[in-house]
Parts: sequence; C-alpha cells; structure tokens
Amino acid sequence: MSSVVENRGSPCPATDATVHYLIFDMSDDAHGVTTFEAMASTSAAQHAAVMSEVQQVLDWAWRSFPHTHGPMDEGMDWDHDLQVGVEDGQWHAVTLTVTGSPRFAQEFAAAFGAE
Repeated sequence: MSSVVENRGSPCPATDATVHYLIFDMSDDAHGVTTFEAMASTSAAQHAAVMSEVQQVLDWAWRSFPHTHGPMDEGMDWDHDLQVGVEDGQWHAVTLTVTGSPRFAQEFAAAFGAE
C-alpha cells in the first residue's frame, strides 16, 4: 500500500509546524513497518527552510517516542535516515526517510495531516 501524505502550507494539527517543502510518500510492508519518505530539491536560498522542516519532523518524533529510536528489527518504534546533497552545484536535495511501528505510524500520520 502506498499513498502520499501531503500537508502543504497549513499547520500540522499536533505540531503547529507549517510544511511547505516536505511531501511524504507512505508505504507499508508485510512486517507491519510503515515508511514515510519525503524529498525536496531547492535552491540554496531555500535550503535552510527545508532543513527547518526536517528538524520539526524529527523533533516531533524524539518528543513523542523518546526512548524507542533505532532499528525496527530490534523492536524499536522508529528510525530515520537523512540524506543531503548538492546537485549541479546549485540545487540542494534533501531526502528524509522515517520508518515506524504501527503505533508510531498512526501518530505520525495524525501529526502531519495524513488521512
């Protein structure tokens, strides 16, 4: 199952964070792990705003699940991977992947405007 979790330009209900750049694609696997992935490719002038949104998402996760960050196969509730790069010397590409247990995924989707 895959769907797009989009919350562009309006505050997230549980965080009051406004997300303009991150659009999350959500998918589930057969083991009950949900993956939320967002990518933003912007000019250097917009890079700080993208990174601020990434920080808002990670801050929410750390506050909501403070002691269960780590590999899913070790029984943790959530994990993340952040990739940042510069394309052609101008465009800043940011990819944030967050994986979570069913409990984490439900709260994440509620916090960031998912159906």
